[in-house]
Order: sequence, then C-alpha cells, then structure tokens
Amino acid sequence: MRPDGTRVKEASTIVSALPYVMPRRYDAQNFITEYADMEILRRYIQEKRREGVRIPYMTLILAAYFKAYQENPKINRFIMNSKIYQRNHFCVSFVILKTRVDGRADETSIKVFFEDGDDIFSINRKIEEAVAQNQVAAHNNNTDKFANFLFAIPILPGLLFGLVKLMDRCGLLPRKIIDLSPFHTSLFITNLASINTNSIFHHCYEFGTTGVFVSMGKPIANYMSGEYNKKMIPLSVVMDERICTGHEYALFWASLRRYLKHPELLEGDAGGASSEPVCAQA
Repeated sequence: MRPDGTRVKEASTIVSALPYVMPRRYDAQNFITEYADMEILRRYIQEKRREGVRIPYMTLILAAYFKAYQENPKINRFIMNSKIYQRNHFCVSFVILKTRVDGRADETSIKVFFEDGDDIFSINRKIEEAVAQNQVAAHNNNTDKFANFLFAIPILPGLLFGLVKLMDRCGLLPRKIIDLSPFHTSLFITNLASINTNSIFHHCYEFGTTGVFVSMGKPIANYMSGEYNKKMIPLSVVMDERICTGHEYALFWASLRRYLKHPELLEGDAGGASSEPVCAQA
C-alpha cells in the first residue's frame, strides 16, 4: 500500500499489460502539441486585473488542467514497478528562478497541492504564495536543503538514490519524502515563454511518478488557420501512455481545450481550508 496512491485493479487487460510491455517511462512516451488562444486568455487576464487580481498565463493553464483532471481523473494515475496506481492527491511541480544571497542566479523546484474545491482564484493564491516564499534570497526550501546535504559527501548520492528508488518500487517510501520530491507529481510544467524560448518536448522523469510534462513556449502566429496576426501559446506535452487509454486521453484534452476557450468556467466556490500543504515544506 503506497502512501501516495491506490492500486488500480479494474483496468482492462491491455492497459494492465502495457507496463510489462513497456517497463520504462521513456519507452511509453507520447507527444502532442496543444495551442491556447492567447487573445482569449489575455482578455480574461485584463478583466481580472481591472478587478484587482493578477493572474499569469501559466496559472490559467494550470487551473484549466486541474479542472479537466477533475472530469477525467485517470489522467492522475502513475506507474510504479509495472503496476498502475491512482494518485490520492493532485499536485504540480515547476522550477522558478531565484537570486541567491551572493547575487548569483539559481533555480529551485516548487511543488504545489490543489484540492477538489479549488478554482482559479485559490489556485492563483497558492502559486503566488509558494513562489514568493521560495524566491527569497536567503530561503532554501526543504528540497534544496536535502539536495545540499546529499551532495556534501561524494559517496552519498549514489547510495541514497539507490535506496530511495528501491523503497519507491516497493511502496515503502515515506509520504514526507514523496511530498518533498518534485518528481513525484501529477504534472510537471515549465514556462519557457518566461525566458523567451520555444516550447520543447521534455521527457517524463524515470525517477518518481510524473505522468505528464507540459512545456509552455513563447507565443507564435496561428499558422494552422492562416490567421498570422493571431497569437497562440504552444503547449508541448509528453505523456506516459500506460496510465490510461487513448480514448481517455482524448476526453481529457477535449476538456482542457474547453476550459482554455472559456476561462470564466474556471471560477467557482474555492471551498474550505486546505488539508494539504500549499507548498511541500517539512
């Protein structure tokens, strides 16, 4: 019994067999590029800004992804040791730039948890708080501290990672470590538009339980429709095809497209207080 998921036993024979046919995540990667209409999102962002709420493009995409997941929960499955699990929470990992005390630019990873009651506003608040906390120059989050300790002694990384991988395969990795790991996540996203870079197809990590990786690129013209003055945000997606069927993936992407075309649907009752940490901190 894993602390982060429940074994899926009712899957079809072909779905259950796929992790044995393709035991590695990099064997089972599928690729797709989705496009978000930048004008639709920009109008919504400007409308909310007039109301005093600043919402970034990435937050809109994350909120749309979360709502689409709620309609298609199988997208939140993962494979471990050739077995299929349904994750018992939803979280997203991403990397941010920060400035160290000595002035050097550096990166740190953040993991934010969403709940069933969350909408665009509560998701925006959670991400803002996590980013603000981790961009403080003097602040090292617990993932950073653990990594610094790990690499302080040359022989430790190989031994410890080997032990962690073994415990993960056996379902013995403690939830506290899973919550710290950015690689044990429902979704990993990177916003390459923030550094004026094109989107890429980023691999899903073999370590951990990442099932989907989304890369946001800088806006491009809508070449497919011929509306060259219309900007689109490319979303390059890498998926682990073993977690659900192609039909279920198609339903999920249809839901995501609907929310990206109608971002007002992302608003709603944000529910009560969170039972999960906003950001993975011990």
